[in-house]
Amino acid sequence: MAYGTSYGVLMVVLTVAQPLVNAASQTVNQDLSNILNELWKLDKNRLSPGTDYTIDLQGKAGYVTQGSTYARDYAAKPLFSSVDEDKLNSITTYARFIKLLDNYEIATGTAEMVTAEEVTENNEFLDAILETEVMKRAHTYLVGKGQARASLRQFKTDLYEIWFRVYHRDRNGGADSSGFEHVFVGESKFGREIMGLHNWVQYYLQEKHKHLDYKGYKASHNDLPDSDDHVLNTQFSWHGLIKPVGSAFIGVSPEFEVAIFTILFLTSTTKSSTAVVNLDEYQLELVVYRHGRSIGTAYPKLLSSNKRHL
Repeated sequence: MAYGTSYGVLMVVLTVAQPLVNAASQTVNQDLSNILNELWKLDKNRLSPGTDYTIDLQGKAGYVTQGSTYARDYAAKPLFSSVDEDKLNSITTYARFIKLLDNYEIATGTAEMVTAEEVTENNEFLDAILETEVMKRAHTYLVGKGQARASLRQFKTDLYEIWFRVYHRDRNGGADSSGFEHVFVGESKFGREIMGLHNWVQYYLQEKHKHLDYKGYKASHNDLPDSDDHVLNTQFSWHGLIKPVGSAFIGVSPEFEVAIFTILFLTSTTKSSTAVVNLDEYQLELVVYRHGRSIGTAYPKLLSSNKRHL
């Protein structure tokens, strides 16, 4: 499954360089909004801002071009002031998710050597999320749409293919990437660009270990974020590389993110899919790029928060 470098460049440009969009001009996918709001209500493992974690938004980040090596820091402190790690580690899906985060090489072009232990960890994570009400409902929804097999065992096999199949993102070297690595862990391209890293737990852990430096939030002038928002656009550096705009859910469970992006992936057939949804108090553009039978990237882009789009 060869993955062309030119496509990788296109993907990164679309991920980080698109301007924030006027939410009022977007056509909302109501069917997708309905199922995602169902999943939102079922996500009992979502953490509570101000209780389970606190964030400090600080300043609004400036404009930075893709490939820049410097960004002015509008945030002297980390984004995450605190996270209740005891609670994280007490929830099976988070605990098994965290075990996966150190299984990958950051640089594309460096072949991933997947060990038997890592395969076991991947399967244990899928087993855990498939026991949640979020993934059970996502499965029944997809079965109803004719986009998933009714057997949970077969559905798990498909999820492994979608998220953990290792493929070529860079023409050089061996199979070097997967959907899970790109979306949840993050990668570097040619040692110059950050790709992916759209997960809040990884963001927090990388901040904690001084690998990631939050530079400030990104937002339009009339739609500033709050410290209790569950979706943010941010600017940050990671291992010395700059991400001009990165987007992520904050506080949501791993099963919620796997569920929503799997739904968008399986209910579309085009190489790139986007959908505008109203989710709780937010309006988002969800983006998924496919790499054959697997996810190339997937992320939410915040269009409006605090019901300002209504």
